Amino acid sequence: MTRAVLSLGSNLGDRLEHLRTAVATLGDAVLVLSGVYETPPWGDTDQPAYLNAVVLVQDESATPRDWLERAREAERAAGRVRDPQRRFGPRTLDVDVIAVWGDDDEPVLSDEEELTLPHPRAHLRAFVLRPWIDIQPYGRLPGHGWLTDLLTTGPAADEALELRPRPELALESTA
Repeated sequence: MTRAVLSLGSNLGDRLEHLRTAVATLGDAVLVLSGVYETPPWGDTDQPAYLNAVVLVQDESATPRDWLERAREAERAAGRVRDPQRRFGPRTLDVDVIAVWGDDDEPVLSDEEELTLPHPRAHLRAFVLRPWIDIQPYGRLPGHGWLTDLLTTGPAADEALELRPRPELALESTA
């Protein structure tokens, strides 16, 4: 069994619907959903604002690579087309595997080119840390420390001031 934290982001088209597509694609593996936050773009700042959220998922048989494949499947379901020229460019949906824990509840570490765990820039991104705190207030990012410390005193602290909670938006479909 593995548990994972996945970060969801969208800034093209029906942003909320793209986040919901990710949740639907992940299906029964989803344990907990964060709130939705509107955030300025990160990296390439000449693009629309993002909606971001975090989900905690679990599956008896999933490997870390399975979580990566499920993330990519959700992106495809939302019509994501990767543009290698714009690494931080706009997208219908971006799903990142942030951290994975194994059967023993120990964090999985990986330095593979396609899957670095924990995510190498998660500690810098308020749009990952703040929604994650929604679902795990006492959570820790493996190798970096407490989420609350990272968000309030770490490199993401300034960015945290720019996050807008969007409580009127729910990841669970109302249909």
